[in-house]
Amino acid sequence: MRKHNGMRPQDVVVLLKITTLTTTSWQGKDLAAALFISPAEISDALRRCQYARLLQPDGRTVQQQALLRFLQHGLPYVFPAHPSGFVQGTPTAWSALPNLPQLRTPTEPAYVWPDPEGQAWGLSVSPLYASTPAAARLDTEWHAVLALVDVLRLGVSPQRKAAYELLSARLVPQVA
Repeated sequence: MRKHNGMRPQDVVVLLKITTLTTTSWQGKDLAAALFISPAEISDALRRCQYARLLQPDGRTVQQQALLRFLQHGLPYVFPAHPSGFVQGTPTAWSALPNLPQLRTPTEPAYVWPDPEGQAWGLSVSPLYASTPAAARLDTEWHAVLALVDVLRLGVSPQRKAAYELLSARLVPQVA
C-alpha cells in the first residue's frame, strides 16, 4: 500500500463529483473523462479518500456526513482561497449562484476561476483543481456544488452558514 501523505484538493473535486452522480455503477475512467483528470490520479484520489474515511470501504459511496464536516470545518483551512487580481473566468461562489441572495452582500465583487473561455470578469480565485473550470462547463449541478464549496472557502460566517445548509440539503439524502 502506498504511503498516505494527506488529502489533496483534487480529492475534494472527485468526492463532490461522486455525490452528484445518480448511480454507484460509475467507473474511474468515467470520472477521469468528466473531470479532465488522469485515471491514475482518480485512482490515487479514491485511495486517499478511503484512507481519510470520506469514502466507504466499497470505494464507491461517499461518507456524506463526514464530507460535510470536512467541508465546513477543514476545507477553509486546508485549501483556503485568497482572491487576487481581476481576470476573465468562470463564475464561482455567490457569483455562480445568482438565485441565492442569502449568499451575497451588495458590496461583494464577482469571483471567478481564471479561465480563458469563461464568460465573466471578477476577482481571481484558484479552483481546487486546474481542470475544474472546463469540467464545470459540462455539469451545471456539480458546478453549483463547487460554487457552494467556494463560499465556504471565501465567505464570512453568515454566508458560510447559508452555504453549509444548502450543501447539506444537496448532499445528504432526506429520509422520508
